[in-house]
Amino acid sequence: MSQAKVPAWVSIGLLPAVNIAVAFLVSALLFLYIDINPLDAIKVMWTGAFGYAEGMGYTLYYTTGFVFTGLAVAVAYHAGLFNIGVEGQAYIGGLGVGIVCLTLGDVAPWYIIFPVAIIAGGLFGAGWAFIPAYLQAKRGSHIVITTIMFNFIAASLMAYLLVDIFKPENSMATESRVFTQASWLPKMHDVFALLGIKMASSPLNISFFFAILCCVFVWLFIWHTRWGYEIRAIGSNPSAATYAGINYIKIIIITMLISGMLSGFFGLNVLQGELHQIKLNFVEGFGFTGIAVALMGRNHPIGIFLASLLFGFLYQGGAELSFEYGVDRNIVVVLQGLVILFCGALEHMFRPSLEKLYLRLAPVKPQGEA
Repeated sequence: MSQAKVPAWVSIGLLPAVNIAVAFLVSALLFLYIDINPLDAIKVMWTGAFGYAEGMGYTLYYTTGFVFTGLAVAVAYHAGLFNIGVEGQAYIGGLGVGIVCLTLGDVAPWYIIFPVAIIAGGLFGAGWAFIPAYLQAKRGSHIVITTIMFNFIAASLMAYLLVDIFKPENSMATESRVFTQASWLPKMHDVFALLGIKMASSPLNISFFFAILCCVFVWLFIWHTRWGYEIRAIGSNPSAATYAGINYIKIIIITMLISGMLSGFFGLNVLQGELHQIKLNFVEGFGFTGIAVALMGRNHPIGIFLASLLFGFLYQGGAELSFEYGVDRNIVVVLQGLVILFCGALEHMFRPSLEKLYLRLAPVKPQGEA
């Protein structure tokens, strides 16, 4: 099947929609198995995620975290790199954000601390990605193996720091002290209140806008800069790109540094925006879910934002479903797994049929017009 004959919207839009629809149909069978009406379940999830202001706030809060991790995976993927280490890079990036908030919270307001935290989170995340990048570029060590190992190292390092360094005296909890309130990012309901608009309280904060700016940055960088072109060239054919004069080592390291930087921004939303302290395992698997987000979003910022919104819906809607029906919260993990299965592992199951159907139904242009 010649992909050149099929427009991009079939692959980018229609195919993911079909995969998601099939995933939800299989999910309906799961709900029937546990004696829950699938239509009632989807109604509860939709209402919980988008039906009222507080639920919408939580959905967009989760979406913000997925945008950062999804973009991190996507940037690396464009260079042919499968960055499994987003979880650890987000962890260490959050450490940088936390250190800034703990250090400057008593002497500066949030609008001074926020840009410093952006720089620190990005540098810490990029720094944690540098060693796997160097080993891949200079020594040929596979990026998947090294980034997985660095996830474990990051977890161990954070456990040590939270037990022996950051834990307040007379406390048994593995967490730092609470940041000074002056360092907290404004919540969205507080921002709207300044404009005279009442909005229900939720964890959604202004890092949501920064996540959108990161989407714009990735789009401009990957598709409208020389480095972005070189990244895509390396990802398409490393041998040909190197023969054409592209420095493979430099591009691999730059790509992973940017990927780690985007991972490090995760701490802005979770730590400075909501938790207001460094806690053990605050990433909570968002780094690994970012792989699915990038996969579903076809590694494009617009697709990643939409996929992040879908997973935000699953997180918040699943919480409402658990509260309404008393089902285990792990049902959300099952739903995520089904979406990943059909949009990832089984992506090519429907592609040939959709392409044949389109070519059969699409009007054939005359040879001269073509």
